[in-house]
Amino acid sequence: MENVVLIIHLILALLLIGAILLQRSEGGALGMGGGGGGGGGGVMSGRSAATALSNGTWILAAAFVVTSLLLTLFATQSVRDTSIIETPPAAEGPAGTPAPGLTPDDIPLAPPSRPAPVDPTIPPAGDNPTIPPAE
Repeated sequence: MENVVLIIHLILALLLIGAILLQRSEGGALGMGGGGGGGGGGVMSGRSAATALSNGTWILAAAFVVTSLLLTLFATQSVRDTSIIETPPAAEGPAGTPAPGLTPDDIPLAPPSRPAPVDPTIPPAGDNPTIPPAE
């Protein structure tokens, strides 16, 4: 079922991209002056075609949101509420005793940080005539 919804979701995404790209530009941001041809003798006038296309875009967008929510629900059903630190229930020994494993006390601490070694061949900034001292 999840795969079917995923395929429908991908088809809706492609259709939604196509519907958005087919719509007439209102702002003329690219200097096209309102989009391409608007011949007057067709079955649908320019206004009714734009209305049908925008309504179809809204329907595609609503279906896209619904499939997104369904895919989210499918994903949350398969996730268990566990911690990566806790021992999984399948690894328990007899009578509910935890199986041997790592505990927080077994993890070694990081070594203390040391300052970077100083290269003796590089003079400090104040001793070098080519580098002005910082003010």
